[in-house]
Amino acid sequence: MRDKKKQLRVINGRRFNNPASAAVATTAAVASGGDTGGSIKIQQRNAQTSKKKRKHDSAVTDSSESKLSHTSNNVKKACKSSVSCNTRSTSYVSLSSPTTTPAMLDVGGSSLSPSEPASELRGFQIEYQQVVALGHKQLKSRTSRTTEDPVVTALYDNTAALVAASPQPPTTTTVTTASCEESNGLLTAPSTPTRSHTELEGSNEWLQRFLHWNATDKIQMLENLINVCQSSEVRHMLCVIEPHFQRDFISLLPREVSLHVLSYLEPRDLLVAAETCKYWRTLAEDNLLWKRKCLEEGITEPLKRGNNRRSGSKHGSLASVCPWKAAYLRQMRIEHNWRSGVKRISKVLKGHDDHVITCLQFNGTRIVSGSDDNTLKVWSAVSGKCLRTLTGHTGGVWASQMRKNIIISGSTDRTLKIWNADTGECVHTLHGHTSTVRCLALHGNIVVSGSRDATLRMWRIDSGTCLKELVGHLAAVRCVCYDGRKVVSGAYDYMVKVWDPETEECLHTLTGHTNRVYSLQFDGTYVVSGSLDTSIRVWEVESGTCLHTLVGHQSLTSGMELKDNILVSGNADSTVKIWNILTGECLRTLEGLNKHHSAVTCLQFYGKFVITSSDDGTVKLWDVKTGRVIRDLVSLESRGSGGVVWRIRASQTKLVCAVGSRYGTEETKLLVLDFDPDSK
Repeated sequence: MRDKKKQLRVINGRRFNNPASAAVATTAAVASGGDTGGSIKIQQRNAQTSKKKRKHDSAVTDSSESKLSHTSNNVKKACKSSVSCNTRSTSYVSLSSPTTTPAMLDVGGSSLSPSEPASELRGFQIEYQQVVALGHKQLKSRTSRTTEDPVVTALYDNTAALVAASPQPPTTTTVTTASCEESNGLLTAPSTPTRSHTELEGSNEWLQRFLHWNATDKIQMLENLINVCQSSEVRHMLCVIEPHFQRDFISLLPREVSLHVLSYLEPRDLLVAAETCKYWRTLAEDNLLWKRKCLEEGITEPLKRGNNRRSGSKHGSLASVCPWKAAYLRQMRIEHNWRSGVKRISKVLKGHDDHVITCLQFNGTRIVSGSDDNTLKVWSAVSGKCLRTLTGHTGGVWASQMRKNIIISGSTDRTLKIWNADTGECVHTLHGHTSTVRCLALHGNIVVSGSRDATLRMWRIDSGTCLKELVGHLAAVRCVCYDGRKVVSGAYDYMVKVWDPETEECLHTLTGHTNRVYSLQFDGTYVVSGSLDTSIRVWEVESGTCLHTLVGHQSLTSGMELKDNILVSGNADSTVKIWNILTGECLRTLEGLNKHHSAVTCLQFYGKFVITSSDDGTVKLWDVKTGRVIRDLVSLESRGSGGVVWRIRASQTKLVCAVGSRYGTEETKLLVLDFDPDSK
């Protein structure tokens, strides 16, 4: 028995007085490849011999040794702790350091002589018993396939000896804590526990000691602890930990900073944030915040409380608190109705018999239709009643314009007439043209008329006097634009002209088209012209140079709309294209299985949508981003057998369509579709 005790206490030629110290040194020697009285060397030689015999399974053996090394390192790192000695703090036992000497055991920068009493190691043993148990469990589970390895067996034996020989921890332990210490070269701040020290009284001793470890040791210990936990235990940790990170940081910030943070959210996310709590709702209903979001969506006016006709509208109270948010919510409901709401043809307006509706105007509440029956009719878009029939022309009406309660019309009788829409009275009849008045452009108090007599005239609508006559085209003027500074005209002579109305001078003659010019767009900087030669040309108005020739259509471009350098063109080849006029690139062609099957007669470019009408008797709604048909808004029963939609005009909430037939299969009428969510 005396020889066995001697063998236990002599490690690498060094005598230990305490079994616990001997066990620690034994484990360190095993981890660092040292000798434990010769027995470990014999076991290592046996391991090497066994390894050579298993060359065919070298991958398994390598994996076992790698796992053993990893586990040993984890145990080493997890053992970092603060030892309760008078002259020592933040100490750990180096288990695998190659510099460990037989004469002493390195303990975190201080040396413990084997001759010192076991009480010096007591603080270390308190937490080491816990950590060794965890490391033992991890090591056993990870090396279950190679437990016959002598090195592994030796580590098990020495670990078990350490646990058995370690004295029981005292009931109380004095711990010296440094409020801010340097650990591994880093200055670490004291921790902020979620529970106070007093709340931990009566808990396990190792939890109390954990509070005094430095940040690096705590993190390493937690990583090791998670590695040996089951999935259910890790899930429980997550449930406990997650609430500590669910902090209402918005409420802790100054209001201005909080609003700036919220400004990065999408409007739909702001609506969700408003449901979080009362304070978030107050922030998420900030009027200036929603004004910015509305402007980004193209909403330029807040919703006033009196804007809703229905007194019971749920946006009424919100409009008084946050009118911009109310405007956004209303716009979203309207957009939903356009996309997928019930198609309600709220009004059917009949009055032009079987004649063709040649021109159409709509300002939201009032509709004006002109026909080749020599009349114009004024309709209420709300009630659907015909308010006035304007008679006086002796020829068909082929052009019209409307501003407030003033209507201007041009006819094949070579005259223009100015009407009061409220009374139906003809205020002025303007004479001067010698052929059909084919096109009109209205700006302020000035209207410009283009005629088949190849001239243009400028008129004052309040007095009915002719101000200027612009002469220079060689054929009928088909289209005209006027922005208050310059007049742009397109004609059957294949030319586009830019005029100075003050001097009556032609500033530029834009040549390049090889056939008649039928359509124009002018935004003050660029002129876009569409021709029967199938091309569209983009011109710079100041220099008169052609920037781009847009090629892709196969026939006459019958209609165009230009907004923010984006052009939408409809063609007789049944296609609709979207262009970037700055680059000349065709962004997309609106097509698909449900595309038009005949010529496009008219189009409206409205925000996120393009609305088109066609000779095939349908009106289609397109998504600008995807280029796909959203749905058919109108589909005549006589489609395919002569039914046609001649003209369309749209507002934010309504669509007016002029429909009829070339062969008498469809009655001439106006269809009014209402997408207002607040309408009755």
